[in-house]
Amino acid sequence: MTTTTMTLGGALNAGLRRALEHDPKVVIMGEDVGTLGGVFRITDTLQKDFGEGRVIDTPLAESGIVGTAFGMALRGYRPVCEIQFDGFVYPAFDQIVSQVAKIHYRTAGAVVAPLTVRIPYGGGIGAVEHHSESPEVYFTHTAGLRVVSPSTPSDAYWMIQQAVALDDPVIFLEPKHRYWERGEVDTDTAPDLPLTSARVVRSGSDATVVTFGALVGTALRAAEIAETEGHSLEVVDLRSLSPIDFDTIEASVRRTGRLVVVQEAPVFCGIGAEIAARTTERCFYQLEAPVLRVGGFDIPYPPAKLESHHRPDPDRILDAVDRALAA
Repeated sequence: MTTTTMTLGGALNAGLRRALEHDPKVVIMGEDVGTLGGVFRITDTLQKDFGEGRVIDTPLAESGIVGTAFGMALRGYRPVCEIQFDGFVYPAFDQIVSQVAKIHYRTAGAVVAPLTVRIPYGGGIGAVEHHSESPEVYFTHTAGLRVVSPSTPSDAYWMIQQAVALDDPVIFLEPKHRYWERGEVDTDTAPDLPLTSARVVRSGSDATVVTFGALVGTALRAAEIAETEGHSLEVVDLRSLSPIDFDTIEASVRRTGRLVVVQEAPVFCGIGAEIAARTTERCFYQLEAPVLRVGGFDIPYPPAKLESHHRPDPDRILDAVDRALAA
């Protein structure tokens, strides 16, 4: 076993490097991914080591990036597209939902599209407009796409390789707020956990907190505070947003009797709404309180100086936990 301390961003770089080494059909493409190494340096040095034919700097045209990658996927390549920021993906939305997501079904399974679209998403970095959005539900609503999001360097390293190896198109959401957080990564032994499985990252008995991406760390901090107040919170990291591992959520809620779902996007019609509905259907008689949701407010993402009020923090999570425990 080889264990290395990496940042989440460094783990993505190492995972992409390993994917490039493993399969000559893997190519990386996007704006500034080559010479610059990406705006967050996730692809740093990869063009130098693998050449301009494998790590391709593209024009500033997201629809063209994904459209070209889709054509390459149909010809046997495994393209990995980088969208520089979450809010820039919308010009490519038509390509993704109208073409990429539907080709397998449209051809009765005869054609696959092994395409990965990497999207740094979420706030917390003091960015300007269109740089801090959480567009996950646009893609989770679209049949034919897998949507995943790592929260740790270890998951980032292994999940990006799993995504690239799949024959299905994957929207790979990277929590940019956590790019610089460090953790241990075993680069030799792949985890037993499938790409589509959730993980209980902290056991507890009084309430379940379900979240993903950057807010896993926030939920864990909330659980630490709750422990000092005599409450035991179980924290579940979704990892996969489509499909969602409802079995893991259900098992947790059956133990705790309460559920709080946390997301960075506004709560209306979000991931939390689907989880609340499904959990109520599956655990109605085990729930001791209504399922509660914590998320961003129903507004366009605010200016950077206000984002700390917009993004869920431990206090807002604990407020929802208190309401659930008081029910």
